[in-house]
Amino acid sequence: MLNYILIAHLLGATIWTGGHLILSLVILPKALSTRNLDGLLQFEQQFEKVGMPALAVQVLTGLWMAHILLPDVSAWFAFDSDLSILIGLKLLLLLATIIVAIHARFLVIPTLSPSTLNAFSVNIILVTLLSVSFVVVGTLFRTGFS
Repeated sequence: MLNYILIAHLLGATIWTGGHLILSLVILPKALSTRNLDGLLQFEQQFEKVGMPALAVQVLTGLWMAHILLPDVSAWFAFDSDLSILIGLKLLLLLATIIVAIHARFLVIPTLSPSTLNAFSVNIILVTLLSVSFVVVGTLFRTGFS
């Protein structure tokens, strides 16, 4: 069963991280150079349809796997074993992602214009770095810290 949960988790991570890498490395530079928001907003609108469900799959499967691997939820933030460190790091990355998303949704996007594009760019880059960090920490579950 764990293998199927992991596959779903990895597919969600592929969509979430891949989408943000495309956004950061392809869409965002063009928007910044032209100061035209149309392509950026179009990508965001389309990506949200698959990105948000992918993130939801990651959260649900991640919590499920964490519970399978370390059933004592209080141990997730103990940071006293490799497993609790990794689970704790993943949860901290999730919290940071939520904070950045709330900031973007309620403070940046409502006032988005060519003149505020730089602030939105910071949010995009932060979420992309967080998503890549999720992948890096996720690999450590298999490879360990050494």
